[in-house]
Amino acid sequence: MATDTSRPTESPGWRVVFGDPVHFLAFGFGAGLSPKAPGTVGTLWGVLLAYLTAGLGWAVELGIAAALCIVGIWICGESSRRLGVHDHGGIVWDEIAGAYLVFLPLPRTWPWLAAGFVLFRVLDIAKPWPIRELDHRLHGGTGIMLDDVVAGLIAAAALSLLAGAIAP
Repeated sequence: MATDTSRPTESPGWRVVFGDPVHFLAFGFGAGLSPKAPGTVGTLWGVLLAYLTAGLGWAVELGIAAALCIVGIWICGESSRRLGVHDHGGIVWDEIAGAYLVFLPLPRTWPWLAAGFVLFRVLDIAKPWPIRELDHRLHGGTGIMLDDVVAGLIAAAALSLLAGAIAP
């Protein structure tokens, strides 16, 4: 079955999302059901996860990031396949993973959490090069995940440079 390449605003509904573990995860535990800005709501889960895991140590946090990204390829791809729509707007696991990556090198203080949230959303929405290329060229779970992963890495690098520039 061919999948539609549009990003519908129509939600599959809470029964579908909460009735299927794959959709439940892909839709960010229900965040993707938000009638307005589901990607932004999903990003908040990534910020919260980064805040809650602060201090667990580099190895643990890197493991969490790797797991979010690797498992996310399958979760996003499978949810997309089941819905019959490539990168449905309600699939927000990719935003959760991308946002989490932003904070790996940063202090988890409120100013940095806010800056990371805003910069990640700007990059995810505007999709400057190379993010736009990845979004258009790759399909399936890899395509869904990779543009957000790259947006998260770019935001992390930019904010790390800023943090280094303003550190005493």
